[in-house]
This record gives sequence, structure tokens and C-alpha cells, in this order.
Amino acid sequence: MSPDPQNSAASLRNNNLTGILWMVLYTLSMCGMHASVRHVSENLHPFEIAFFRLVFGLLAILPFFFRHGYRILRTSRLPMHILRGVINAGCMMGFFYALSIGPLARVTALGFTATLFAIVLAVFFFGEKVGLKRWTAIFIGFAGTLVIVRPGFAHVGIESIVTLGAAFGWAVCMIIIKDLGKTESAATTTAYMSITMAPIILIPALFVWTTPTLYDYLWLIAIGLSGSLGQFAMANALKFGEAPVVLPIEFSRLIWISIIAYFAFGEVPDIYIWIGGAMIVAATTYTTVRESKRK
Repeated sequence: MSPDPQNSAASLRNNNLTGILWMVLYTLSMCGMHASVRHVSENLHPFEIAFFRLVFGLLAILPFFFRHGYRILRTSRLPMHILRGVINAGCMMGFFYALSIGPLARVTALGFTATLFAIVLAVFFFGEKVGLKRWTAIFIGFAGTLVIVRPGFAHVGIESIVTLGAAFGWAVCMIIIKDLGKTESAATTTAYMSITMAPIILIPALFVWTTPTLYDYLWLIAIGLSGSLGQFAMANALKFGEAPVVLPIEFSRLIWISIIAYFAFGEVPDIYIWIGGAMIVAATTYTTVRESKRK
């Protein structure tokens, strides 16, 4: 007996709605974390904040150990895990530093470029084929970066350079994660991420260490939990919803962070951030959708 098309369509709509709600939660969680980083950076150095982000974020992987024990740490690719941890640690410190000194909306918009960098790197590392349409979308995305930064027409702040560097580093991490996925479980990859990054970031954090107050600890806990919640929400958004439906919702991050930045820090994003951000998100969404359809 063939499935009822109406029931199938209704099920798909319900799944997409669930995916959209998870994606909205992801955008709100990440915006809350980024704004919290900016706020607490008035008292603590961004490197120290990044360390506590990982420490309190480690709580999220405890269920893996309860379920699988120390078996999830068995791996034959420890050097690759460590390399990923080093690069990812540098990305987090750079991005948190950019959040502490730059306009939140600008840093958020430029952070969207990580997916574009990853697509280009995949061509060279995995020999993935990219057609004319996808190359055009990638070009539009990077053009959006120029619209935001406007080199030669506006002062290019250090936060823009650091954010783009962090985005490129995160793209490298995506390639490493994809390669690790051939032999490692998601639980193993996630566990090693937190375990390796925390001590790596602790070293530079010690040189700028300031003892947090109880007030600071409350914000640091919020940063750790919101970051972990955001990762969980993103995974569920892509699990339940179709990529073409849920991925464009990521642009709402620019809306939420602009609202927060205006009321909390008096920042007003200019029109170039909105135009460039829309170009980058449109390009990343298109290329991701094309890739999912091809597979």
C-alpha cells in the first residue's frame, strides 16, 4: 500500500516547522553568547572567557561518558584531533577578541564566511567538483564580505581582519572534522574537541588572568551553556528540517544581534552590514543546498 501523499506532505511540514524552531533557538543562543562575551569582556580578557566557555561547555559532553564510558576516547588519530584542537582554539580566541573590540553586527556578519572558505578548501583537499553556479554563489558571498569591510572606502578595523582569520581557521577545522568523520564517531570528535582546547587556551589565558567575581561567573556559566545549547539546536535543526528551509533562518542572527547591540551597547549597524550579510548568507545557503541535492 502506497503512502498517503497528504500525510507525507503534512509530516514534512511538521518536520520543517520543528527544524525552523530549532534553528531559531540556535540563532538566539549564539547571539546571547556573543553579547555575553562582549559584556563580560569589560572585566575579563577574551582569552580567559574562551577558557571558561570550554570549561562550562564540558558539562555538555558528560552524557557521552555516562553512556559510553572512556571508550569514546579510543582513537588511532590522536595527532589529527590535537591539530584540530590547536586550530579551533586559535579561532575561538580570535573570534572572542573580535567580539570584545568590534561592532557585534559586523563580527557576526563576517563570521558567516566560514562556510564559504570551507567549500573552497574542500575543492583542494577532497577534489570536490564545484560547478559554475556554485562558484558564482561563492563569488557573491565573498563580494558580500567586501561590501561589509569596504577596503579603500572605510577604515578596516582589526576586528574585521581577526574575524576573517578566525572564519578561515574554522573552515580548516570543518575539513579536518569531515576527514575525521571517516573513522571517528561524533562522540569521539566532540569529546576531543573540548578536552584538547581547554588546556591549549588556558596557557595564553594565564598571562592575562583576572580572578572572576561571582557576577562574572554567572555570565561565564551562561556563555558556556548557551554555546552548548546552540550546537545542540543546530544539530537538531538539520536533523528534522530540510536544509533549504532551515538554513536561511541563520540570517536572523544578524537581526537578533543588532537588536541586542542597540539596546545593550548603543550600536547601530550600517546598511552595508545588512547588504553584505544577506549576500554571504544567501551564497552559503545556496551552495549548501546544491551540495545536499547532489548527494
